[in-house]
Amino acid sequence: MSEGFRPMGTVERAIAVLHALADAPGDLGNNEIARRTGMNPSTISRLLATLANDELVTRTADTGRFRLGPRLVELGNLALARIDQRQLCRPHLEALTETTGETATLSLPYQEGTITVDFVQSPSSVRSVAQVGRPSVAHATATGKVFLAHAGVLPTGRLPAYTSRTVTDPAALAAEVRRARERGWAQAVGEREDDLNAIAAPVLGGGGTLASVIGLQGPASRFGPRRMRGAVDLLLGHCSELSAHGSTGFTAQRGG
Repeated sequence: MSEGFRPMGTVERAIAVLHALADAPGDLGNNEIARRTGMNPSTISRLLATLANDELVTRTADTGRFRLGPRLVELGNLALARIDQRQLCRPHLEALTETTGETATLSLPYQEGTITVDFVQSPSSVRSVAQVGRPSVAHATATGKVFLAHAGVLPTGRLPAYTSRTVTDPAALAAEVRRARERGWAQAVGEREDDLNAIAAPVLGGGGTLASVIGLQGPASRFGPRRMRGAVDLLLGHCSELSAHGSTGFTAQRGG
């Protein structure tokens, strides 16, 4: 624990409730959870109501007792799938960066776009800097367009512009997404950031569902249209290899 860290009491108490339910051989009532955690029943009641609201715990109708909820299973499966995919995709990211000299990224479907979960940084002094946990903008990034092509719902109405090159017309975006689906990859040329270019392609899981997105990104001064197009076949090859593995091993991510 880092120096100066101050845990939040409410979160600690909620975690204690979850641990009490996890350690119990069966369902627990409000008073029993209070005894196990050393908290008063009124606090336990409020915590259980909050946790039940997001299905982190479930109240059994016939007994009124509590057990761990289905939302925890979903969150656990998502966490495991993300760890599995990071481990499997990491060598491919390293190979892409070694060959192209650009930053390779791994993104997973998340809400209305994708979120970066791993990357291998370009060794160049001038490079695109990726961030784990950074969500994409569906209409302004290569990974976001791959998401729209395979798993997302096309937005309606005028779209926000991040640069002068951002696609803001829904009809124009729909055409670009359709093209990305047909050719198997997408690109963004200075659309989220003026000096940032990127290409991306899907990794498909069982049933052809979108499992993840592999991307390459770099500064426009070096990673221009010709170099982007030259890297496409390499990117598609790695994604195809991962998809072949994924047809028997990947679990697709659910947004939200």
